[in-house]
Amino acid sequence: LLAQDAVGLYNLYRLVSLSHIRYFHSRPRIPRSLLQYFRTGLLIGSACESGEVFQSVLAVYRESGNDPAQAAVGLRDLKIVRLARFYDYLEIQPLANNRFYLRDPASGLQSDADLQNLNRLVCQLGEQLHKPVCATCDVHFLEKRDAELRRILLTDMGYEDAQEQADLYFRTTEEMLEEFAYLGPERAQAA
Repeated sequence: LLAQDAVGLYNLYRLVSLSHIRYFHSRPRIPRSLLQYFRTGLLIGSACESGEVFQSVLAVYRESGNDPAQAAVGLRDLKIVRLARFYDYLEIQPLANNRFYLRDPASGLQSDADLQNLNRLVCQLGEQLHKPVCATCDVHFLEKRDAELRRILLTDMGYEDAQEQADLYFRTTEEMLEEFAYLGPERAQAA
């Protein structure tokens, strides 16, 4: 959620407060109805791989047998279109953020090409709905070297794959352009 103005900032504060006080259940939550009520002045992004847009694109991609052309046809499904229309912009992320899928045979994804295809499909969905697609990073720490500190914390918390965490550091514009070069220079610059 991004605040566009003072009203949006007020609404964002209300949502954060309510999610921690009234709707907290193991973690802060925001019901969609509450988000719609306080939507004025906010821009709503589709989120990371655990967001409903990416998960829908992933499901269509799997159903197509990992065929990007066939999956693109599946993106016209009214359910997916309605879902994506809720958001002001769609998000794609660096391949490293989603490589954990490649370690899980049940995911059906086998290579970076599959992850690239998923990002391309999100871009196609954005074009289809005339929605901007933004390349975001899901930053968890500022410098690349800070990954070691997060690894220690995750290991202490019992995560078995703590040693295989993604590079969730704050990337420069140049690093992001390199990361999305497979989209072509014009699309990478636009995202």
